[in-house]
Amino acid sequence: MRQKTRQKPYWEMTTRELAEATKEFDEELVIDKCKPLSPEMRERWEHAKRKVGRPKQGRGARVISVSVERDLLARSDALARRIGISRAALISRGLKAVLAAQGQAVNV
Repeated sequence: MRQKTRQKPYWEMTTRELAEATKEFDEELVIDKCKPLSPEMRERWEHAKRKVGRPKQGRGARVISVSVERDLLARSDALARRIGISRAALISRGLKAVLAAQGQAVNV
């Protein structure tokens, strides 16, 4: 397989070198040159289109608004930082512990 020669950066090129390096962009887009995506290209395209965010766990997450006393929140945040988890993870652990203590099944 032929290796591509390394091209120097555009800002270091002479006018002639720059014209040669960018001549492909002077052509019109011709639909006849287009072809269907290969399975690998399709996977890359689908991956690029996905929204970023928290990975889905269980049946997914739901954002809620809860009032918490300021001192309790500050102490909770300090604990979460100290043990290296997020506030949401700490609250989730706490809810699971309370549910388990009440004898209710806790699904992960």
